[in-house]
Amino acid sequence: MNIVVLDGYALNPGDLSWEGLSGFGEVTVYERTSYTNKQEIIDRIGQAEVILTNKTPIDEEILQAVPQLKYIGVLATGYNVVDIAAASKRNIPVTNIPAYGTDAVAQFTFALLLEIVNQVGVHNTSVHQGEWQNNKDFTYWKKPLMELQGKVLGLIGYGAIAQAVAKIAHAFNMKVIYWNHRPKHAQVNWAQQVSLKELYQHADIISLHVPQTAETTKMIAHEAICQMKTGVIILNTARGGLLDEAAVAKALNEGKIYAAGVDVVSQEPMSKDNPLLKAKNCFITPHIAWASVETRERLMQIAVDNLQAFLAGEDKNRVNKKS
Repeated sequence: MNIVVLDGYALNPGDLSWEGLSGFGEVTVYERTSYTNKQEIIDRIGQAEVILTNKTPIDEEILQAVPQLKYIGVLATGYNVVDIAAASKRNIPVTNIPAYGTDAVAQFTFALLLEIVNQVGVHNTSVHQGEWQNNKDFTYWKKPLMELQGKVLGLIGYGAIAQAVAKIAHAFNMKVIYWNHRPKHAQVNWAQQVSLKELYQHADIISLHVPQTAETTKMIAHEAICQMKTGVIILNTARGGLLDEAAVAKALNEGKIYAAGVDVVSQEPMSKDNPLLKAKNCFITPHIAWASVETRERLMQIAVDNLQAFLAGEDKNRVNKKS
């Protein structure tokens, strides 16, 4: 069996192993494949019966050109890079990797928040530049510092990651409120479900944990921001398209939003003209909440398990229906 990994570098830049796949057949790994050059995608798939893709798109035209293809494994939770209808029409299973990074993303959400409220990076740089050694006092601070105890954390979405974030917030003695697109009863007595309007009005910190859909795209725009507290902090480790980035940048520059911490943006890699780049008090990381070694090892193992199940005639983490 021929197995092709179309864009393996993000998952495994060299610190993991693809050996788990080699027991199933001959494996060819490409670090990167063009997202736009369909002929390159087709050529690289070649005669492969199994492909794994992270962000390289697989559409109807590509599937028509590789009729021998039997399986598509997406190396991520989101699977919008694959034309699901086209794959289903050909009875090609499409699998994804669910729930592999819950704790890592929750941890990273708080890493962004703690950087905003404690400003560790700014002060570490300051000390290394000699400012403490030359200071007249035993202490100084270059940015306002903030205590999280008693602050209201508003979670937009209440899936596994949001619930993990809620537990961390509770440990910091924060108040937790959440909105979900459908009623979802919390299993704890310290998290309260509210309307989206109530969340905007009461939250000191808003953290986004919903998929990007037609309904959620640019949900954090001017109208929503106007309903929020002045000085709110916004965190986004979900999808960049949830923010109207121009509106968020404007609110940051005007002080309506105190700070934003984002690990995702609307176009990745980030475009040079993204308004968040020049916005005040905006902390940006390059989509790395998922990227700890342990998390990527888990993702790799689930990808192997998915393929093993398929070869055994079973469906595991299949996201499309059989035709």
